[in-house]
Amino acid sequence: MEEFRRSYSRLCKESGSEPQEAVLQQLHQLPRGRLDLATQSLTVDTCRALGKLLQSQTLLTELVLSDCMLSEEGTTLLLQGLCANTVIRFLDLKGNNLRAAGAEALGKLLRQNQSIQSLTLEWNNLGTWEDAFATFCGGLAANSTLQQLDLRNNQISHKGAEELALALKGNAALQQLDLRWNNVGLLGGRALVNCLPSNRTLWRLDLAGNNVPSDVLRAVEQAMEHNRDRHTAFQETQTRTHLLSKEVQYLQEEKSKQFLDLMETIDKQREEMARSSQASAARVGQLQEALKERHSIINALKAKLQMTEAALALSEQKSQDLGELLATAEQERLSLSQREEKERRLEQQEAAERESKLLRDLSAATEKNLLLRNQVDELERKLKSQQEELFLTRQELTNTSAELKIRVVQAEERLDVEKRRARQNMEDSEKLRFKEVEHMTRHLEESERAMQERLQRLEALRLSLEEELSRVKAAALSERGQAEEELIKARNQARLEEQQHLAHLEEKLRLLAQARDEAQGTCIQQKQTVAEAQARASHLSLQVEGQRRRIEELQQELSNKDQEKVAEVTRVRVELQEQMGRLRAELTAQETLREKVAALERQLKVIASDHREALLDKESENASLREKLRLKEAEIARIRDEEAQRASFLQNAVLAYVQGSPLRSLSPPK
Repeated sequence: MEEFRRSYSRLCKESGSEPQEAVLQQLHQLPRGRLDLATQSLTVDTCRALGKLLQSQTLLTELVLSDCMLSEEGTTLLLQGLCANTVIRFLDLKGNNLRAAGAEALGKLLRQNQSIQSLTLEWNNLGTWEDAFATFCGGLAANSTLQQLDLRNNQISHKGAEELALALKGNAALQQLDLRWNNVGLLGGRALVNCLPSNRTLWRLDLAGNNVPSDVLRAVEQAMEHNRDRHTAFQETQTRTHLLSKEVQYLQEEKSKQFLDLMETIDKQREEMARSSQASAARVGQLQEALKERHSIINALKAKLQMTEAALALSEQKSQDLGELLATAEQERLSLSQREEKERRLEQQEAAERESKLLRDLSAATEKNLLLRNQVDELERKLKSQQEELFLTRQELTNTSAELKIRVVQAEERLDVEKRRARQNMEDSEKLRFKEVEHMTRHLEESERAMQERLQRLEALRLSLEEELSRVKAAALSERGQAEEELIKARNQARLEEQQHLAHLEEKLRLLAQARDEAQGTCIQQKQTVAEAQARASHLSLQVEGQRRRIEELQQELSNKDQEKVAEVTRVRVELQEQMGRLRAELTAQETLREKVAALERQLKVIASDHREALLDKESENASLREKLRLKEAEIARIRDEEAQRASFLQNAVLAYVQGSPLRSLSPPK
């Protein structure tokens, strides 16, 4: 604000005057955004400096100049500066005895300023000068930001009230108007009441102390109550729309966050699947190495068994050969044989137990394998149902595209028919116009010949009358009067025929305009059908989006199933480490399942790519339809321009023909 004070002092010194101390003191104590110079006698130089400063001032929002004894020149300078201001919202000019120049300056201010929302003009004389107050009312009608206007004690008569009524009809921003203690009277009150039905923003109008009848005041109050209810409803709708827009924005943000979280979870699950697949591959490699080691151990045991069998055969052969030598050791052999039998029984029992345990493990593995196969069958059935749904959606897309194409073809055919009809109408109108012009020319030529013959006869009569002028002067005068009357009748008849022909041509033009309006109506109907097609396309795109989400959910289910399957396989592999013979079959089954899952994923990718291609095709078709629609609209606009040019050419030709006809030269001057 110190800069504002220095600028004021500098401008006063440049104009050759001293700044006012009272103004400097007010500027020194200036509160934020408010300049109060009430009851200060402002000079013209001060008003000039303040007007220049207010043109570029962006800090003040309230300006109070009540009871400042402003002159007309000072008021004009201040208001000229305010015309370029864009931040002042409140202006108080109470008790300044503003007159004609002030009213005109206020009208200019209201026309140019787009920031003032409250204007106080109490205790002035704006209504004394009717022309100046009419200028003020014209500015009020053109203003679109002023909401509160105080015109108390301004000597406003019924004529000023009528001007205000006209201004209120064109104003759509004023909400409060105070006209108390003026001279509005009955006529002014009625004028204000008549303007209120066309004004929907004014919800407060004070008319106390204006000698206005009570019924007019009641009508004003009813209109204000109606507008007040409308204003409150409008504010409620604005607040509701604001809240709804905030809620929609919040929902959109939440939806975007959920989508981002979903994408992150999908990426994490893919990474986990990749890591689990890598771990399973490493585990399979380890299991294969363990299988190779167990095979080598089994082969070594088989070789040892063969060696022991060979040794046993040799020992039996030796025992048979040395049976005689071993008779003495029969007791020992019997004891040894008993021991061997016991050991063999124990080994047989252990082998039976091992065999039963292996059979139980094998049955459990077969049951788990059956469960996995059932799960794979369920997944295959789900995939088939999804493929059927995708096939149905493709069929719906093809059907809708065919319907759109058929509608486009029908629209083009209708446009062609309308074009041909318009051309035929234009050709018929041209032919009729040519025929009428020819008929009119023939009629005019015949009338011209008849008039020339009549003139020749009149000339002969005149010559004969000049010869016999001495004898039959009275008869010649009567004949001449009759001839002039007949000539006037003929001219009047020609004028009537010309007017009838012009009326006929105007009727033709009206019919052509009606045909053009019908063509425009058909074009609007075509636009509506295209809009419906676009809405149908948007609905189909929403359905496609739903199918895409369904595919993503199925992919998520497949990934979950895959994870469950991998966990089950790892658990089965851990449990069946002792079953060496069945492990290869289980591994091959798991590999086939993986291949099936990979095939399913490839099929899903192919389906998704086909779906994207179908969407792109639909978008390209929509773009082509929009381009065709734009071309049709351009062609319709061109046809309208051509029709307008033809109508203007026809009118100009008729006017030129009428102006250049010989009857115009024979008609008497107006």
